Amino acid sequence: MPAIVSIHQDDHMIGSRDATIVLIEYGDYQCPYCRRAHAAVKHLQRRLGKQLLFAYRHFPLTNMHPYAEMAAEAAEAAGVQGRFWDMHDALFALQPQFGPHLVADLADRMEIDHDQLLDDLKRRRFQPVVERMAAEGTHLGAARTPTFFINGERHTGDSDEASLATAIMRFVA
Repeated sequence: MPAIVSIHQDDHMIGSRDATIVLIEYGDYQCPYCRRAHAAVKHLQRRLGKQLLFAYRHFPLTNMHPYAEMAAEAAEAAGVQGRFWDMHDALFALQPQFGPHLVADLADRMEIDHDQLLDDLKRRRFQPVVERMAAEGTHLGAARTPTFFINGERHTGDSDEASLATAIMRFVA
């Protein structure tokens, strides 16, 4: 029997906990398919409004994407300063050119303490958080990115907007 996925108190979420649709993504900031899915999720959020709760969890594919774990840790470090979603969006927007050289610039653009962010990255403060999310994803059957769960069930279709919308719409009253 497949595992049912639910929201955790420490998840990064956008939307109401009372939403009728809960969409959880295990993603990688360097994955081009995740970048495409990011745009699809943004559109679905606008389209579905209060009906959708979206949660993002890290699943960096370090064997394929050399800066994926760093990007995930940067998002977590920004999150401590209240800017997770800003960093999340920026990492996908700048995906093709992302590397260590952009971290301080991103922090400055977001007006967060870039010295603190750089120190957090240097000390790998959020490595355990990222590794825990990835391990949970693996336990739930994620092997590639993006992997989505809709209302607790693993989505086996594509991650483009049309496929996600079709899968989600079966939960819309």
